Amino acid sequence: MRLGINLGYWGAGMDSDNLAVAQEADRLGYSVCWAAEAYGSDAATVLSWVAAQTERIDIGSAIFQIPARTPAMTAMTAATLDSLSGGRFRLGLGVSGPQVSEGWYGVKFDKPLARTREYVDIVRKAMSRERLSYEGEHWTLPLPGGPGKPLKLTVHPQREHIPLYIAAIGPKNLQQTGEIADGALLIFPSADHLEETAISHLRAGREKAGKTLDGFDICPTLPLAVGADKDVSALADMFRPYTALYVGGMGSPKQNFYNQLAQRMGYGKEAAEIQEKYLSGDKEGAAAAIPEQLIDQTTLLGSVERIAERMQAYAAAGVTTLTLAPAGFSLEDRLASLRAGTEALERAGLA
Repeated sequence: MRLGINLGYWGAGMDSDNLAVAQEADRLGYSVCWAAEAYGSDAATVLSWVAAQTERIDIGSAIFQIPARTPAMTAMTAATLDSLSGGRFRLGLGVSGPQVSEGWYGVKFDKPLARTREYVDIVRKAMSRERLSYEGEHWTLPLPGGPGKPLKLTVHPQREHIPLYIAAIGPKNLQQTGEIADGALLIFPSADHLEETAISHLRAGREKAGKTLDGFDICPTLPLAVGADKDVSALADMFRPYTALYVGGMGSPKQNFYNQLAQRMGYGKEAAEIQEKYLSGDKEGAAAAIPEQLIDQTTLLGSVERIAERMQAYAAAGVTTLTLAPAGFSLEDRLASLRAGTEALERAGLA
């Protein structure tokens, strides 16, 4: 099992430290450095900045938002980043959610599965450098009846095949991801529930495509906080606002994919309470309502030995790249967490 690092969103208060974190992950042999985007920083700019100042670590978008860019633009960006980084780019895609898609980008959040499938088809076709023409429900290239003609990408990616990942949570999206992508980006993953909430659906999609999970990168992100095992409860409290935001506040009351995931993990009553409190403005109450077990199951907390045991559980569940989001009140805390992640992986016998 490989390790990755997730820098999260630029502008989240740790910007001055993020380059040092990426460089330390590079030095330690981490496999990939991911950057995210929502409606603040874009991921492409951050990744180009990191790529220019690292040597070996891959850079990945987690995610480029599908409503933010045409598929041809995404292919251009992916090819450019792969070329500039010397073949170190991984393309992560996702549909985002209805509030961001419609409120920020002005793109209707409808038929996300069909839209994703067409988007991936066009991106792959463009990156293969064949002349681009496509007829689908959501995109038609070139536009009919006009002056447009099929064009070919002029930038040569460093690699013939840029790995393509999809951020997926729901069963249908996971199955389609297994069918059409090279890897899956997962969030709030519990090793105890990973088979039924994610991997079984990915496996079904691979089988539909006549493939197995061999070579398919299962890549969940887990927040990490290192400390004494007796302090696990206090460490878990660090992630209450984070968990409350996703389970309680992401999306609309009817379309919160993270809330639905918590329900599938057996926290139906608790998920409803967290959402009700969060959307009513009681963010502290929502955070307090989160069961400690839910946080502990979806993070890495405690001593290096405890984290190593959890890593073994994730590897046994089928995870191939474990992406860490190290918490800390200082740069040194975050760097120490990175080193602890490497040590835990070695102790787990997974390096």
